Amino acid sequence: MKKAIMPFLLLLVLILSACGGSGGEKASDATGDKNTKKETRTYQSENGPVEVPANPKRVVVLSTYAGNVMALDVNLVGVDSWSKMNPRFQEELKGVEEVSDQNLEKIIELKPDLIIGLSNIKNVDKLKEIAPTVTYTYGKLDYLSQHIEIGKLLNKEEEARAWVEDFKQRAKEAGEKIRAEIGEDATVTVIENFEKQLYVFGDNWGRGTEILYQEMGLKMPEKVKKMTSEAGFYAISPEVLPEYAGDYIVFSKNPDTEASFQETETYKNIPAVKNGNVIEVNAKKFYFNDPLTLEYQLETFKKAFLGK
Repeated sequence: MKKAIMPFLLLLVLILSACGGSGGEKASDATGDKNTKKETRTYQSENGPVEVPANPKRVVVLSTYAGNVMALDVNLVGVDSWSKMNPRFQEELKGVEEVSDQNLEKIIELKPDLIIGLSNIKNVDKLKEIAPTVTYTYGKLDYLSQHIEIGKLLNKEEEARAWVEDFKQRAKEAGEKIRAEIGEDATVTVIENFEKQLYVFGDNWGRGTEILYQEMGLKMPEKVKKMTSEAGFYAISPEVLPEYAGDYIVFSKNPDTEASFQETETYKNIPAVKNGNVIEVNAKKFYFNDPLTLEYQLETFKKAFLGK
């Protein structure tokens, strides 16, 4: 992912077949202290088997997956800056340290028993010396399979699968009601302002795209579909936004970035804008596609489209 946009922009952050599982449990000297035995499991990561704690107690997440870990009720001791700045995570992450792949000393101080991150994090070999480290390639698994995979890693696969099954059903039902309300052929465009650029998004880049397009079955404008087909997102200028705007616009609005384009006649004359069909959300709350964020996105869309 390109650093500028993910955690989710290009961090979202913000996907395809489950790759991994867990083996049997065994006793292992995980800390190097011969008097301290900890139960471990062999987790089959995308990079091969990794010996991990049977039930992790002190997890550090270096990118993207903090919400997945929190949703499975596993203790976090350190998270990435994007997760830390998420207004919806502030209460849950109170007392959890902000860390990065560059600050190894701080991570050591936190005494993690498991480190999780994206495959593009730095210092992986050094991190492995601190604690078992598992990385995932963004987009290799679809967003729900990713949660199940993290469930496997944390020995919470059953809980992860139960949530996924329930969420898919609820999102599908909401989609049926929304399509009945706005029309089967109505299109939705997801945009975001970041620095001095606008972006449109495909169906797997966080910001609610997975729910809207994959689970609810809402339609994307053809031009958006074409231009995002390769990278998952596409940078545009405000002047050409009308060419990409659907019947509805979900504006993932970055509160730290100016949005003066909304005052232009070009923007005001977009049919979705004139018809009051723009759904504005806080980008920092909408970046990710973890269960906590997905639940929030689902409720936001139900209220925006259905009034409840």
